[in-house]
Amino acid sequence: MENTEESLPTDQEFHHDLVSSLPLEEGMSPVRLRKYQGVWMSEYFLVGTMNAQRYFKARPTDILLASYPKCGTTWLKALAFATMTRIRHSFACHPLHLLNPHECVPLLDEIAGSLESLSEIDTASDPRLISTHLPFSLLPESIKGCGCRLIYVCREPKDTLVSRWHYHGKIVTNMGKSEVIPFEKMFDMFCDDIMPSGSIWEHVLGYWNEKTQTPGRVLFLKYEEMLEDPMGALTRLAEFMGCPFTEEELRVGVPAEIVNLCSFGNLRDLAVQQNRRISPGGIMTTESYYRKGAVGDWRNHLSPEMAEKLDQIAATKLQGTGLTLGRPVDFVLAYAYHRTQVATERGEGTTRGQRKA
Repeated sequence: MENTEESLPTDQEFHHDLVSSLPLEEGMSPVRLRKYQGVWMSEYFLVGTMNAQRYFKARPTDILLASYPKCGTTWLKALAFATMTRIRHSFACHPLHLLNPHECVPLLDEIAGSLESLSEIDTASDPRLISTHLPFSLLPESIKGCGCRLIYVCREPKDTLVSRWHYHGKIVTNMGKSEVIPFEKMFDMFCDDIMPSGSIWEHVLGYWNEKTQTPGRVLFLKYEEMLEDPMGALTRLAEFMGCPFTEEELRVGVPAEIVNLCSFGNLRDLAVQQNRRISPGGIMTTESYYRKGAVGDWRNHLSPEMAEKLDQIAATKLQGTGLTLGRPVDFVLAYAYHRTQVATERGEGTTRGQRKA
């Protein structure tokens, strides 16, 4: 670290003063957003972001798990942690039985809020497994330049929005507040890129562009594909992390053990049993990170007009990039089904999807 103990309060005061001077958005109250370097960010994480940018020293051996919030972060942390530490921990007595995945893999954005905590990362042995919700543009320069490996998970934006809305409701409840933001209002903020971690499109494209420009540096995962083939995703993950499964491990079923340990149902049941408060800031409970984990739940919340608007935004933002989010065929079918149901409820008669061939 470049700081002495005497200088820490000065640095912290400087960053806190800077945060308070940034543009403020309170539409997601009680979460306050500040615009920092062109990105709307949760005020809670901004001092940590600034500290990380200034003081974090990345290593070539680091493995960074990156994601836009509510895109499969918890599952990715569990899989990566269990894979990397499988030699040290038995499945019968595993840390994930007692700890939430967020407690096993530190979030750089939060832990750097204290320079003392950030110094603990400096003393960790290699390879270090760290996570972040920061867009690529806000990553510390040491991460951008050291060549460390990046693992990014993305998700269908409509499902991401729905998951974020439910998660925000849990924040409101856990803080003892009563007013939950209407879904329509969060939809508008999502479309306008006024969300924690900023624009989902710029976030995903930042890591996608790094993947295309620096081959071999970024493992780009899609939540829907991970659900469809968890064993295949785990195999790719282990190989990318530099700890591929051996023939003996494959023979005795180690990958299957990891998939079962980290399954949504198992992690959710353990979280409910633990029933305690954890990060960020002790606001969230262990079970707050689990709801459905399903694909296509957006159709229970978005009107056809909302879905169409987000699809059009996605098409515009991702045009020419070679990137698609979600599984287009399934989502087209889900959208058509939803329109049919809405039309039936409104008594509008036969729709195109119902016409006979």
